[in-house]
Amino acid sequence: MKTLAVIPARGGSKRLPGKNIRDFAGKPMLAWSVEAALESGLFDTVMVSTDSEEIADVARAWGASVPFLRSARTADDHAIILDVLAEVVERYEAQGQRFDRLCCILATAPLLRPATLKFAADLMDAEGFDTVFPVVAFGYPIQRALRRDATGRTEMWQPEHYASRSQDLEPAYHDAAQFYWMTREVCVTRQSIFAGRAGSFVIDAMQAQDIDTLTDWRLAELKMQLARSPQ
Repeated sequence: MKTLAVIPARGGSKRLPGKNIRDFAGKPMLAWSVEAALESGLFDTVMVSTDSEEIADVARAWGASVPFLRSARTADDHAIILDVLAEVVERYEAQGQRFDRLCCILATAPLLRPATLKFAADLMDAEGFDTVFPVVAFGYPIQRALRRDATGRTEMWQPEHYASRSQDLEPAYHDAAQFYWMTREVCVTRQSIFAGRAGSFVIDAMQAQDIDTLTDWRLAELKMQLARSPQ
């Protein structure tokens, strides 16, 4: 079975400009994902999908392949991740290279561990899932979420749970925003990552941080510092 790691890293981040190659704990942010993929030993090829020559140079410097740049169609704000991945697969197959399984690793996942990638791959094999990805438990019951209007008036989304004890409510989880294993078929048919036989596993909130804002960035730095500190 041939496996491909795809690390999408577009050059046009607007909320946090340049985040994919900005220095994070001594390395370009992108380098952490590249190193996790390479160190896992799981992939025949580790490639970065980008529209930026600058990002491509950084990716190659840290050991990733960048055999081609993205098309204009997959480099704009409206392209979804499966469009990017499908284009990568199509370009490789046009060159005679076919991969049976892909792992999309986000470029902003500095807390990702190679062992987590391996655990997910083993879970996919054991359970026959079409996709596998890590999730994090919400820190507060979503059944007791609140909504607010423009004036500040507030009400519960589910008022029937006003008096419910937290421990009696079903846990809920969110995507850890680190990586997604998938079969080739999921990719080329552009199925939802969460459809079909989707599998997940829970990781601790200290092991992941979605990074879209400067506050997110600082939280990721704090988590990295804590992970590195002596226990």
